[in-house]
Amino acid sequence: MALAFDEFGRPFIILREQEKKARIRGLDAHKANIAAGKAVARILRTSLGPKGMDKMLQSPDGDVTITNDGATILEQMDVDNQIAKLMVELSRSQDYEIGDGTTGVVVMAGALLEQAEKLLERGIHPIRVAEGYEMASRIAFDHLERISQKFEFTADNIEPLVRTCMTTLSSKIVNRCKRSLAEIAVKAVLAVADLERKDVNLDLIKVEGKVGGKLEDTELIYGIVVDKDMSHPQMPKRIEDAKIAILTCPFEPPKPKTKHKVDIDTVEKFQTLREQEQKYFDEMVQKCKDAGATLVICQWGFDDEANHLLMHRNLPAVRWVGGVELELIAIATGGRIVPRFQELSPEKLGKAGLVREKSFGTTKDKMLYIEKCANSRAVTIFIRGGNKMMIEETKRSLHDALCVARNLIRNNSIVYGGGSAEISCSIAVETAADRHPGVEQYAIRSFADALDAVPLALAENSGLPPIDTLTAVKAQHVKESNPHCGIDCNDVGTNDMKEQNVFETLIGKQQQILLATQVVKMILKIDDVISPSEY
Repeated sequence: MALAFDEFGRPFIILREQEKKARIRGLDAHKANIAAGKAVARILRTSLGPKGMDKMLQSPDGDVTITNDGATILEQMDVDNQIAKLMVELSRSQDYEIGDGTTGVVVMAGALLEQAEKLLERGIHPIRVAEGYEMASRIAFDHLERISQKFEFTADNIEPLVRTCMTTLSSKIVNRCKRSLAEIAVKAVLAVADLERKDVNLDLIKVEGKVGGKLEDTELIYGIVVDKDMSHPQMPKRIEDAKIAILTCPFEPPKPKTKHKVDIDTVEKFQTLREQEQKYFDEMVQKCKDAGATLVICQWGFDDEANHLLMHRNLPAVRWVGGVELELIAIATGGRIVPRFQELSPEKLGKAGLVREKSFGTTKDKMLYIEKCANSRAVTIFIRGGNKMMIEETKRSLHDALCVARNLIRNNSIVYGGGSAEISCSIAVETAADRHPGVEQYAIRSFADALDAVPLALAENSGLPPIDTLTAVKAQHVKESNPHCGIDCNDVGTNDMKEQNVFETLIGKQQQILLATQVVKMILKIDDVISPSEY
């Protein structure tokens, strides 16, 4: 590195870049990459399963997040290594597509990398390993299809859906009230689901939280909850059969576009200006009244003059409501968002059976509930909890449960949890390895060993002796040829996951295996890492 000066005497640095570049090749590059991938997987390993530990992450601003949701942990972690970033993206894509199983997919990828390292040390070519993994993932994918079961549910019989959501929630911090939360999640999804098209729009489910109260107070509201209150304390707190005008224009006199200056030097002029303003307000309020509105929800604020007038004319109003909430209110009440007062008409109003303001505890916290709407396709899950972190974590857990319920509506096949699906696939892949001559069979066997990592981690996190437990369950699988045996994490006394009602969605499991294999193949194909020098 050399220092030079330009014609103005300002220093600038000349970098002799090429000779400083760090470069690793061949087996060393593979080993470095595998070590990075394993390091990330090791962090998440302990947070797998119902007895998994939580991680506490502190952001540079000092915000603290406590969670055991794989995708969230990796999102918040400050990862420098490029391979570790691939793992972060892996959990993110599982989160976007399925919503659940974000920890499992990274643990799986880490195990595959660990097995690949042993094969590379034996001198097997990385491409051969990658091809073997590809074959094995196909075998596992098809095997999952075979051991999966369809389970029927209807809008009246939601028990199977609730049980599957309970499996998702049992590994989270909220597992003590998993039953009630799972029911809330399922009812919310069914309220917005289109069962004929087998589609669910999760944007219609709003998740709100408020500190104070206990987790058991969490409720599902068939309508919208807005974190606002009436703009004037003397406005009515409860409106039945409300006709709602949803406005995106402010209650204030029009402002000239050009720069303007008004000289007021006499009382009369001020009086005229004030009357003019009041006339504007009067007209605005009258337009709302003429359209038949009994409640105004406005995206902007209005000044005290307008507020006072609205109160006098018995027109309750809510101000500063966000754009997303306005849209949800419009969907729920069947109203139209009106950008100008001139366009207000009776058919553009939304209808709600009940609008009420509810205050919480001894604080002045108030929220507005809009319920019994004309179109109940928008719902709100309202979470209570002891502190902010608890509420945030409950939101993340509920997101997973909502995604699981959505996936089941899309495709109602399930496999059993507790590591039983992985053990069953592992045995199937192991058996299939004998049919492949050539070097690939080593890789296929390693894939079978890697599949055991998930049940091993489950046993380890539950405080059971990992290897003994896994061998016992595997032996039971082979002896009874029963693909439902898994790790008994909760010490119920039976290994049969069917009896324990521990389910997972089939598409979630298949996605995990495919995504993990793809990422590992990608990492194995890198044999030369060139990184820029550090200054």
